[in-house]
Amino acid sequence: MLEPVDWLLEKNQPAIRYRTLTEILDRPDDDPAVRVAHPQITKRGWAADILKEQLPDLEGDWSGYWHNYVLLNRPKYVATVWKFLVLTELGVKASNERLMKTCKLLSRRYLKDREDYHLCMTANIARGFLRAGYDDHHLVRRALDWLVREQKEDGGWHCFNSQKGTLDCWEPLAAFAALPRSRWNRGIKKSAERGAEFYLDRTLFREGSRKYAPWFRFHYPVHYYYDLLVGLEVLGSLGYAGDRRMKFALDHLQKARRSDGRWNLDAVHPDLGNLKESEYSSKVPYEPYPSVPFALEKVGAPSKMITLRAMKVLKAVEQAE
Repeated sequence: MLEPVDWLLEKNQPAIRYRTLTEILDRPDDDPAVRVAHPQITKRGWAADILKEQLPDLEGDWSGYWHNYVLLNRPKYVATVWKFLVLTELGVKASNERLMKTCKLLSRRYLKDREDYHLCMTANIARGFLRAGYDDHHLVRRALDWLVREQKEDGGWHCFNSQKGTLDCWEPLAAFAALPRSRWNRGIKKSAERGAEFYLDRTLFREGSRKYAPWFRFHYPVHYYYDLLVGLEVLGSLGYAGDRRMKFALDHLQKARRSDGRWNLDAVHPDLGNLKESEYSSKVPYEPYPSVPFALEKVGAPSKMITLRAMKVLKAVEQAE
């Protein structure tokens, strides 16, 4: 059986190969293997399959969409917003013509020169744009500064009306983490530090009177849901991998590792624990459409994406020691 890194480097999924080369093995962009792998992302594998499903252009400004050209985020999780996020996480850049069309469409719809944003959606879109290469786009910077202003007094955020933050709202921190550190301003720096403390003070899972089971399962795509791997990933990317308050979540990650060194995909969203989706929809505004689960890999089987993310976390911990 292949060692985990060799398994991730298989050529059948160039997106995973590319991210393993650059994020696990620290190969530079001009490395021959990296230069070969990156163009392959849009030619075969998961990203190529998603791009092929992009629907034909319509008249006017309608191009770059999936499933529904009116509601770009419905139905979850097969509409444009969710496919865009997955593509950027797989390493597709805005230099790709199809993704560029999507970026233009989402920019018009979600990053206009206004501030009536929705917090989780804005943070998700900003993170996707940054991953796609828009780290100096004025509308993205405007959205990031708005996220700073929307931070609660306790250091967290909440996607709905609340005086307090919640661990479920990790998207602003992930957006900051996607921005090159050299481009952080003082507001983002202070906000990221306060946000990290919000998670660390709660050891990444202490919220409510009892443990919430879905947080202890590993998922992909994540969409806007939280779990311990999400927390570890975000905090690690912000430079907190060596903080002692990460220990509980790290122990859980290690226990979940298979004997062959890989990790399984535990569940696909919506993973709502004991709460039925109909009950969830009745409690959350703007949820009239039933969700359509979307997955790249088989639940209960070894996952390249989960393994890659877990190994990146452990690498950050090792480097912090």
